[in-house]
Amino acid sequence: AFFVAGLVVLLVGENPFEAAVILAKGALGGGQNIAYTLYYATNFIFTGLAVAIAFHCSLFNIGGEGQAYIAGLGAIGVGLLLDHTSWILVLPLAILASAALGGFFAFIPGYLQAKRGSHVVITTIMFNFIASALMIYLLNYVLKPAGVQEPSSANVVAAGKIPQLRQFFPFFGYAPLNMTSIFAVLALIFSYVVIWHTKLGFAMRVMGLNPTASRYAGTSNSRLIMIVMAISGGFAGMLAVNEVLGVQSRIVMDFTSGYGFVGIAVALMGRNHPVGIALAAILFGALYQGGLELQFEMPAVTRD
Repeated sequence: AFFVAGLVVLLVGENPFEAAVILAKGALGGGQNIAYTLYYATNFIFTGLAVAIAFHCSLFNIGGEGQAYIAGLGAIGVGLLLDHTSWILVLPLAILASAALGGFFAFIPGYLQAKRGSHVVITTIMFNFIASALMIYLLNYVLKPAGVQEPSSANVVAAGKIPQLRQFFPFFGYAPLNMTSIFAVLALIFSYVVIWHTKLGFAMRVMGLNPTASRYAGTSNSRLIMIVMAISGGFAGMLAVNEVLGVQSRIVMDFTSGYGFVGIAVALMGRNHPVGIALAAILFGALYQGGLELQFEMPAVTRD
């Protein structure tokens, strides 16, 4: 991949070796760069797990983008409601609220497949557009404070803001890496335990390998589909806490920024295993952060 990319860089008239150095330094060349890489990786872990959990049950959830977008309502709702308390209370409740909304938005396509035979690949793609249209309406006509031109929600100003790690470790500079990243690690551990050390995980893997055998063993495949899709959407929804309360302090238009779709690549590259997803998420985080530095230093070479 580096060789082919190097040829592309060469074709646009730049030095591929110099580009590779800039890319590496941009991603890992200092505390702030590392923190940015880990900040992106946090989002990719959540969306990667959302794809992987469903994939183990032979389901392909392509709706992480929309699920995370809708979950932003849960994050900002808890943030604004509890802005006068403590972030120690806000963070777990915001994660629960976001996961619940993301899970519900994925449960519906799961229900449609389980009960009506509507394939989740199609419905989850369509639900991304539903989420986008709904959020455009809400941000313009419901959530936008009076006198504000930009389509966004009200800001959290106190406890609703999730602390960024630079407040505790100056090494991280001005990067937006925040306490949500700890929950990304916990999500990886949780998913590993569920998939390989619980009855639910065993049932998921059996259905993923052979739905007929799963049904013969007494498992309700339709019920399992709905449960797994809800869990999958819950993981996607956790992305909203990182972006809405950890970075923006409000809901802004398209805050998901394609993380849901990159999560598909992260899951597949990580072979749907939590360890692989963690490594793939860091790789994509490094490419995102290093790509931004490369685009700045070499304008002819875009991040894409």
